[in-house]
Amino acid sequence: MARVKAKRAAKSKAKSSKKIAKAKPAKKSAKKTTKPIDLYYWATPNGFKISIMLEECGLPYNFIPVNIAKGEQFNPDFLKISPNNRMPAIVDPDGPGGRPISIFESGAILQYLGRKTGKFYPRDERARVEVDQWLFWQMGGIGPMAGQVHHFKNYAVETLTYAIKRYVDEVNRLYGVMNLRLKDRDFIAGKYSIADMACVGWVNGWSRQGQDIEEFPNLKRWLETMKARPAVKRGMALGMELRQGIDMKDPKVQAVLFGQRARAS
Repeated sequence: MARVKAKRAAKSKAKSSKKIAKAKPAKKSAKKTTKPIDLYYWATPNGFKISIMLEECGLPYNFIPVNIAKGEQFNPDFLKISPNNRMPAIVDPDGPGGRPISIFESGAILQYLGRKTGKFYPRDERARVEVDQWLFWQMGGIGPMAGQVHHFKNYAVETLTYAIKRYVDEVNRLYGVMNLRLKDRDFIAGKYSIADMACVGWVNGWSRQGQDIEEFPNLKRWLETMKARPAVKRGMALGMELRQGIDMKDPKVQAVLFGQRARAS
């Protein structure tokens, strides 16, 4: 299954000259077709980061599903692209120097695409640091902590009250940080950026994380603004139909997702 937005190279027309009897040869267009990026993806908050960015930038891409419930992230071919056996990952056939490049880790992919396109990732160093610190705040904070809530509150076979409270409280604290940050600005780093794209999929799951969004009015306003963006809607809808019918409490699914240990090769 692929989603591709291909751009066609413009064709130049031969021009005739009245002064010279011999017609000039047609000039070839300098514009080249943009090769689509391969997006290895599953519809999760981490996957949404990249599908949203690709949609916002208008970059053509091939959607390559990685069904994590079936263990497709452990396929040898995918391991070559993502050594951590985690999606999302991308392969850009038109990487630096015109050579293909593969990238794993959602934060690294966002930064790469921002540099590649010059969009949603400022060139000015001061502004870039502002985006980077909030991007890494998501990567090391709200993502992992909300993920732990999802696990212990929604997927764990046994109820561990201490673990649930520990992570629900920490996500609540992080929501408070974000709510305060958004008190006097529209977006996390001031202007709309990859930092916002990194957070929206996680904050959108507030109810599953044991939170009440009404307690965080600035965060609620931001979330509504984000979800109203057409590119965000498209990015967060990508591949959702493939998740239908998957039972996250199925022992076989849980063995794939939660029972992995180090592999020798």
